[in-house]
Amino acid sequence: MSDEIKHIKDSEVNLADSTAEEMWATTIAQQSQPPKPDDNGPAIFDKLDIKNIDGSFSDMKMIMDIPVKMTVELGRTKMTIKKLLSLTQGSVISLDGMAGEPLDILINGYLIAQGEVVVVEDNYGIRITDIITPSERMRRLSK
Repeated sequence: MSDEIKHIKDSEVNLADSTAEEMWATTIAQQSQPPKPDDNGPAIFDKLDIKNIDGSFSDMKMIMDIPVKMTVELGRTKMTIKKLLSLTQGSVISLDGMAGEPLDILINGYLIAQGEVVVVEDNYGIRITDIITPSERMRRLSK
């Protein structure tokens, strides 16, 4: 087949060109029409009642049972995978936090306060020593 030369008539080329042009014209016409409204039925959510957004106690009561994750961070470090895989029982990992330095208290991964370790009966606890303001959070992120 490589030695054969296939001859295409001019009428076949023009037919292919006109078919492609028609397809493009149809596609462009469809895209220029406004989208049809969805007929998926009524909305799932009720309309928002604007008059009740005044920060009243009943509004706050709705969010009081939402769980959050609190983390107290002793320190951080970076290591290679090689070093990570070489850790054994008894290995000591050096952290960037200094002894006696306040610990970071994070809620859902966001720094909100600092505190110090305390012992409550037989468990560890943390005493909040400083609440981090939003401007302070931004300053720390830029470091």
